[in-house]
Amino acid sequence: MLRLWSVLCLSLLLLACSKPLPEQTNQLTDIYQRGQIRVGILHGPTSYYIGVDGPTGFEYELAKGLADRLGVELQLFPSFDLEDLQRKLKNGQVDFIAGGLTLTPERTAKFRAAPAYRWIDELLVFRQGNSWPQQLAELDEPVIVSAFSSHAETLRRLAAEEPAIRFQESADLDADELLQKVVDGSIRYTLTDSNQLAVNRRLFPQLNIGLTVSENLPVGWLLPKNQDDSLFSVLIEYFGHVYQNGDLVTLEDRYFGHVELFDYVDTIRFIRAIEDTLPAFRHWFIEYAGDLDWRLLAALSYQESHWNPKARSPTGVRGMMMLTMPTARQMGVQSRLDAEESIAGGSRYLQLLLNRIPERIPMPDRLWFALASYNIGWGHLEDARRLTQRDGADPDKWLEVKQRLPLLRQKSVYQHTRFGFARGDEAALYVENIRRYYDTLVGVDERQQLEQRQEQQRQRLVEQSEQVAEAPPLSQ
Repeated sequence: MLRLWSVLCLSLLLLACSKPLPEQTNQLTDIYQRGQIRVGILHGPTSYYIGVDGPTGFEYELAKGLADRLGVELQLFPSFDLEDLQRKLKNGQVDFIAGGLTLTPERTAKFRAAPAYRWIDELLVFRQGNSWPQQLAELDEPVIVSAFSSHAETLRRLAAEEPAIRFQESADLDADELLQKVVDGSIRYTLTDSNQLAVNRRLFPQLNIGLTVSENLPVGWLLPKNQDDSLFSVLIEYFGHVYQNGDLVTLEDRYFGHVELFDYVDTIRFIRAIEDTLPAFRHWFIEYAGDLDWRLLAALSYQESHWNPKARSPTGVRGMMMLTMPTARQMGVQSRLDAEESIAGGSRYLQLLLNRIPERIPMPDRLWFALASYNIGWGHLEDARRLTQRDGADPDKWLEVKQRLPLLRQKSVYQHTRFGFARGDEAALYVENIRRYYDTLVGVDERQQLEQRQEQQRQRLVEQSEQVAEAPPLSQ
């Protein structure tokens, strides 16, 4: 974060030395006059996509925060094509473009870079089980990357210094599709960003890191390259604000915090369980989910019991949702070993906990608090929130509270709390595990739905072809 402050201070100094601009060239005035800020945004899981509750994504929320701060409407121009976004920026169709864009020398030569807000590594990846690449120049096949990407620019610079480096640019495949091609064996190697790999590994754990090609590359938004400082100065103030108040760190944790730790064996086991074990219980998760996403309920159940109706812990909790005897009675569950009853009772209990969370706490933090209290109890969660408030941090933010949960193990701390000792570190990991399982399950479920639609479409085409073949010939 010191790098961010350095960039901000330098930018402010440059602005102080710049000359005032004619009013007609003021980009910020145009934004206020139209009541909209127009953002070209890259469509993808690390940037912007349509989720269960509508538009979401790290870059989307950053852009929405800027629009709200300016008091204008956010108008999005989504694209899967970075070249298309650059074209929109050049012709003035958008005010800036966003999408986890690495601030490469080539890009900053053509566009103006807003303050960097993240730093990533560029990684060479290959499929688990294949040969282990040691150097780019020694690869047996070319590295395939998206055209107009930062990865293509990196390889172009490296190949100029080391001609033995071979790579190809694909105009048809984006970075996520290339990762899928690595998994299915269509290509051997590609480059990807570290955060992009972390997200994709939830669905494709076979992706393996060969080597780090570039480290600590800045990520930021791109503006038109002109002398208008009006929007640029607003962005300096905006990123300084979200850094100071913790919103930037909270946002990073929401989208990337739970995927930073990767367990290959556990991810493989979970994906197999989705295919082999979940189908027997899926309809009950859907039936009893209520206002919850059934996939979240299923992820909670997997964390608790690995979808084993007969599961039992040393502490006496049992069943699919690992309910205690008092909780089971409270939720009207007669047999904790009955899978349907357990799922129904666990869902009611989670929704009860969710309703206990103060309404001022927004989602998804509200949900993470409910999950934590499912694990260690409402009282211990409240103790952790009090510790957070005592430290001057925000007790309504999951990021802050989860950092204090491990303190509930320390005698010097828990002896002064209302509910005493608790395995708070396990509760924090518990919630992060469920978040990972949920993300994986959503991805697998959406992929299965897509495959089903494609198969149904194929069947319709086959039936239509058969009907045409069986139709009697037209009379002459």
